Amino acid sequence: MIEVAGLGVRIDDSWLFRDIDLTVHSGQCVALVGPNGTGKSTVLRCVYGAQTPTAGTLTVCGQRPDERDVDFRRSVSVLLDDSDFFAELTARQHIELLLHSFSDEDQSTVDKLLEYAGLSHRADVPAGGLSAGQRRRLLLLGAASRSHQVLLLDEPERALDVDGKAWLPQLIGWCTDAGVAVLMATHHPALLDVADHVVSLG
Repeated sequence: MIEVAGLGVRIDDSWLFRDIDLTVHSGQCVALVGPNGTGKSTVLRCVYGAQTPTAGTLTVCGQRPDERDVDFRRSVSVLLDDSDFFAELTARQHIELLLHSFSDEDQSTVDKLLEYAGLSHRADVPAGGLSAGQRRRLLLLGAASRSHQVLLLDEPERALDVDGKAWLPQLIGWCTDAGVAVLMATHHPALLDVADHVVSLG
């Protein structure tokens, strides 16, 4: 699903990182770890095609990463540090839009997903009125529940409370059990326990 060979990014005259090799197969999870500023988020942006690397090659689902390509975006779901939500839409409406589920019979699926994310009691609250942790859960649920083959997550634990962080390994397991290839940058020890491989930067 994800093949990265000799990846490097240079900023001005200095290399942020170089010679990064990694492979993520269907149903696997790979975690990027390292101190802040070592380039974990930049690796994810390169894999998503949002940043052009200085060196190396990348393929995702057999094609060159390009966030502008509709087919590529259908295959790759992403939650990066600049991901956002529609403040005026409720949590329920966000999931309905992502799943294209608007009929009465679809509501049971939406309700189950919101319950899974611990958002049932806030389902009809505009996202702008949710707490930071609840918004993070909504973004994570949205990224994980839409149809995709690859999931990219940048510090998914950010803004989550203790219960939210305990839920994260379950969410990753749900995705990998469905055959999704997961690549994430994280500082959360519990997520390293569910990763098949850990790549250290810096």
